Amino acid sequence: MTLVRRAHAAAPVRLDLAGGWTDVPPYAEREGGAVVTGAISLRVHVNVLPGGDSVHLLSEDLGTQVELLPNGERAGNGNLPLLEAGVRAMPVGPATLVTRSEVPQGSGLGSSGALGVAIVASLAHARGESPSELEIAERAWRMEALDAGHPGGRQDQYAAALGGFQSMTFGPDGVVAQPIALDVAFMEELGRSTVICYTGTSRVSGETIAKVMGACERGERAVTSALAGLRDTAFAMREALVAADLPRVATLLDVNWGHQQALDAGMRTARMAELEAAARRAGAIGGKAAGAGAGGSMFFVAPGRADAVADAARAIGAQPLAFSWSAEGVRRW
Repeated sequence: MTLVRRAHAAAPVRLDLAGGWTDVPPYAEREGGAVVTGAISLRVHVNVLPGGDSVHLLSEDLGTQVELLPNGERAGNGNLPLLEAGVRAMPVGPATLVTRSEVPQGSGLGSSGALGVAIVASLAHARGESPSELEIAERAWRMEALDAGHPGGRQDQYAAALGGFQSMTFGPDGVVAQPIALDVAFMEELGRSTVICYTGTSRVSGETIAKVMGACERGERAVTSALAGLRDTAFAMREALVAADLPRVATLLDVNWGHQQALDAGMRTARMAELEAAARRAGAIGGKAAGAGAGGSMFFVAPGRADAVADAARAIGAQPLAFSWSAEGVRRW
C-alpha cells in the first residue's frame, strides 16, 4: 500500500500499584486476575516517516537498526522484534520507523507494552485508520505476546493506551478496565510522596514470567497462594485510592511486594535489597518492585521525605526518575 502521511504516537509507561502477575495467561483466564495501575508522564515515542525504497527500523535508545529489503532479506546490526512484528501486521510501504523511550531499558515500568501501543497507534494513523484505545491495547498485546513471541500479561498495553489510574480485571472473556477517579488533592500528595528509582540493572521479564507461570501450572502451593494474594491486594488498593488513604496505599505496596517475592526467590536481587534498605532508612513507609521484579526499578511512598529518599538512592548509585501522573493515554498525530 502507499503511505499517505507521516505519523507520530506517544504512550505513557505506568506504575503497577498492585496485582501485577495476575494478568498473565494462563492464570488470568483460569483464575481471574486484577491489577491497579497509574500511568505516568514518561513516554515512549514512535515516528513513521514515509519514503525510500525499503523499510528502515531504528531504535535511538539501543542504537540498533534493521532494514527490511524489498526482496525479503534483512540487514542491520540487530533485532527489533516489536517493530518488525508491527510492520508485518500493518504494512505501510517504504518508510523509516524511529523509536525513542524516556525511561531506561528494562526499567520494569512497562515500556515494551507502551512501545507496542505506540507502534500500533502510529502505524494505524499512517494508514488512515482510527482504532479505539481498547483496540490498540489488544492489538499491541497480541503483537508482543503472539507475533513477537514475548509472553506476558495485558496490563502494560491497557495502561499505556488508556492512561490515568485504572482498575483492571482479567478473565476468559478478556479485559475490563475501569478508571479510578482520585481526589485531586490526594493524587497530588501521592505524586509528591512517590519516588521511582532505577537500580541500574535491567531484567529479562520474559524469563521470570515463564519460570513463575511454570510453577503455577504445576500447582506449586507457594506460587498459587501468592498469585491469589496479589489479586486480593489489587482490590484492596483500589479501595485505598478511592478513600484517599495514603498510609493504607503504602502498606498495600509492602503487602504486594511480599507476595511478589513469594513467587520466586530471585525476585528481590541484592541490588534491590540495598536500595530498599536505603529508602526505608531515609523515610519510605512502603514500596515495591516495578513490574515483574528481579531488577529494573523500585518505587516508594515517603510522605514528606521524598527528597531524602531520592538522595539516599543517588548515594548508592541508583537513579531517581522525575515523573508526574498522566491522565492521558496514547496520543497519535
